[in-house]
Amino acid sequence: METVQAIKQRFEIIGNDPKLNRAIEKAIQVAPTDISVMVTGESGVGKENIPRIIHSLSHRKHGKYIAVNCGAIPEGTIDSELFGHEKGAFTGATSTREGYFEVADGGTIFLDEVGELPLTTQVRLLRVLENGEFIKVGSSQVQKTNVRIVAATNVNLFNAIEKGKFREDLYYRLSTVEITLPPLRERNDDIHLLFRKFVADFAHKYKMPPLRLDDDAVQLLQKFRWSGNIRQLRNVAEQISVLETNRDITLATLQSYLPAEGSNLPSVINDSKKESDFSTERDILYKVLFDMRSDLNDLKKLTLELMKNGTSKVQDINPNLIQKIYGNQQNDSEIDFEEEPRTSVVTTPAVREDNYQMQDDNYLFAETIEEEEILRLEQKEIEMIKKSLEKNKGKRKAAADELGISERTLYRKIKQFDL
Repeated sequence: METVQAIKQRFEIIGNDPKLNRAIEKAIQVAPTDISVMVTGESGVGKENIPRIIHSLSHRKHGKYIAVNCGAIPEGTIDSELFGHEKGAFTGATSTREGYFEVADGGTIFLDEVGELPLTTQVRLLRVLENGEFIKVGSSQVQKTNVRIVAATNVNLFNAIEKGKFREDLYYRLSTVEITLPPLRERNDDIHLLFRKFVADFAHKYKMPPLRLDDDAVQLLQKFRWSGNIRQLRNVAEQISVLETNRDITLATLQSYLPAEGSNLPSVINDSKKESDFSTERDILYKVLFDMRSDLNDLKKLTLELMKNGTSKVQDINPNLIQKIYGNQQNDSEIDFEEEPRTSVVTTPAVREDNYQMQDDNYLFAETIEEEEILRLEQKEIEMIKKSLEKNKGKRKAAADELGISERTLYRKIKQFDL
């Protein structure tokens, strides 16, 4: 078994941080097995090195190693990329294609940004992890594969599980062993080492003398937060190497290349969802409908009590209900209802029958109007078809083009209206 220092030299990993050394030790220990590994850490910390170490030290080292960035593949094609597809499975599938799991049979597949996988693909991936089986898109034949899966993510998968964006059972299958890489801001002693390595590489690449930092610049380099981690440090080193003619870098010069930092103090973010907050338009519409229904029920209740008890008693009995329906009025302290004789409020059965009769007549009138409108539309349609056929001397294709419909639709209309 190779030592940590030998692995660092082989894969050009720079740093002596204890957390980094522990992550490499874990990778060396799990490499001979087929255990699924989850690599976690912020973006830019070098997560892609761990699966390369695991593959090179495993018995699969002579097999293929394929790295897949799950976040870069569109959701509609990711199943085809991972599992392959049959000819004619979808538009543009002119030939049968092998997926990454089929190509990497006997090797290792590295799924970067696994937290970005859609839920449907997560179900397929879970089946591969459990049984080593998958089905191509558009196929009904089950295929077997023997691959080792190493996954990586920079998102908090527990939060994704709570939000329903990641399957909990898949998380526990992928993270049998979890390897966490520390961010660059927690590796203060390694920052200057990495900067010197990058500066030396760029000096050789661009045929320039290497840069030198003074003590103040080194302190600033170590105190800076580096939210982009190693990737950001490398970019800054390349900028300074190319743009600075003076190879002795001072504090002021280095500061001009670093972005302005805000406060490093932690802020409290309330993630709890209030009852009045809505994530979708459907929830808002449901709330509006329920509120309308509640107001309508209150209005019915108030009207019924008006009919039974009269105006004055209702205002005394239900002040809260009246305020809820009509709101606060600035000028009037009370709601003014029209005073009517008690006899006019109580309706006789005959009057009710008349009201019902009037309502039925209104409904009949509305139905008659709708039927007349439908008939008029059909008549207009028949007239337009007849005129177009006469104009084009019975040629259906020309008539269909003139009407803006397909020939099949025109034939159906002719048959429907018996023309």
